[in-house]
Amino acid sequence: MRDVKPEDVRQRVLVLGAIHGDELSSASVALHWIRLAEETTAPWSQAIHWRFIPALNPDGLLASPPRRVNANGVDLNRNFPTPFWERDAKVYWEKRTRKDPRRWPGTKPLSEPESRFLHQEMQRFKPHLIVSIHAPYGVLDFDGPSVPPSKLGRLYLDQVGIFPGSLGNYGGVHKGVPVVTIELPNAMRTPLDAEMRQMWLDLLRWMSERIGPGMPDRLPRVP
Repeated sequence: MRDVKPEDVRQRVLVLGAIHGDELSSASVALHWIRLAEETTAPWSQAIHWRFIPALNPDGLLASPPRRVNANGVDLNRNFPTPFWERDAKVYWEKRTRKDPRRWPGTKPLSEPESRFLHQEMQRFKPHLIVSIHAPYGVLDFDGPSVPPSKLGRLYLDQVGIFPGSLGNYGGVHKGVPVVTIELPNAMRTPLDAEMRQMWLDLLRWMSERIGPGMPDRLPRVP
């Protein structure tokens, strides 16, 4: 985990990579964005506290070959405590995924140390925005309040739906924290530096427009 934190914090943004361990490019983009966050000089962006978790699923990421699930065989992005999880998660896994082992939601919500860690981090950090980086569908997804970004770099908005136990469902729909889900085009190949930078700049531009040009003055100070 890495923080980029100015002295005068007005907004908190949580950036996640490699919730699925076989999406290596997502971790690479999150790591690359740490440097961009440190270099960003736009006045309003200097009021943002960035918290990066580039590899939420290290066991899946370091497996050979890399695996979507964690060491316990659980899809972390189906393990968050969305309403009616006990009723819906297993039914969805059985009926919609035909018991795909790569999408096993676990025996109960937050059964896994990685999902519990992120859940606790959300409670501690209280982000105003969550950016979750995935691959390989090459689209942009969004859950929660606010108007979604129409594009980030070459990725255009194409909302793919809501799933039991997903972070977008839990954070964006249930908790009301906007969740931008980036689906990179390739799980193994990191985008070019220019593409990663353009996605970053588009994200900053959307954040500024979503809250307004006076963003630092409109957001509450962090206690």
